[in-house]
Amino acid sequence: MPQSQYRAREVGAKTQEVIAYDHDEALPGKPLHILVPGGLVALGALGVIILVIYQTWFENQLAQSTGSVLLIILAPFYVGGVFLFSYGYELYNIPRAIRLTAIIVFLTVAAVVIVAVLFVVLGAGGKGLTGGSSKKKSSGGGGGKALAKNIPASTSSSSRGSGFPNIGNVVVLGGGGRTHTREVTREVVKEVEVPVAPRTIDCQFCHRSYVPAEQNYACPACGAATPKELIEESQEPKLRGGES
Repeated sequence: MPQSQYRAREVGAKTQEVIAYDHDEALPGKPLHILVPGGLVALGALGVIILVIYQTWFENQLAQSTGSVLLIILAPFYVGGVFLFSYGYELYNIPRAIRLTAIIVFLTVAAVVIVAVLFVVLGAGGKGLTGGSSKKKSSGGGGGKALAKNIPASTSSSSRGSGFPNIGNVVVLGGGGRTHTREVTREVVKEVEVPVAPRTIDCQFCHRSYVPAEQNYACPACGAATPKELIEESQEPKLRGGES
């Protein structure tokens, strides 16, 4: 069995050597018939292993016991695929194939562990940075901050009793080492009783009492149109205490 003339790290020359060996009918064996299937099996098993790790320890979609069992089942397929690839790549040299398999598996495990640790650290670091910035924004620290304080009802009532106007809410603006206050006045609207029905008026001509809105704004007796001032009088609300 001819030995390979190149090291495993000389990928270009090594690959050409394997292809030439496979196409040479005088040499025994077909290394590509082992190398290609072994590589595909190794890549497929590695992809499923990464998916199981992600679903188990990052997304929590699988139980850890289930994920561990799946990894134990998939590991021999990955190692076996890598060995078949290395066996064809090293032209049926078993010691060199075992050494290459160990190197590839070790590098793969190291790479997966490094990526997993970085993923966790970056994820936790991003949350920490976001939380820290939000805490800084909420805690203050800097000019231009506005704090609104509501005056209790007892304070407002006491201010009205003492002769001071009701100033409502007081907004305190702080920044630059100085504090400014601004008074916000609040307008008080008196409630007016609204009558249930419009008021009646007396016709200026026949002195007949009627409600303008109900008679199309015309006297039902003489047919005279209701003057504007009488219409407004009928629409005015009644005051408290029976005042007209």
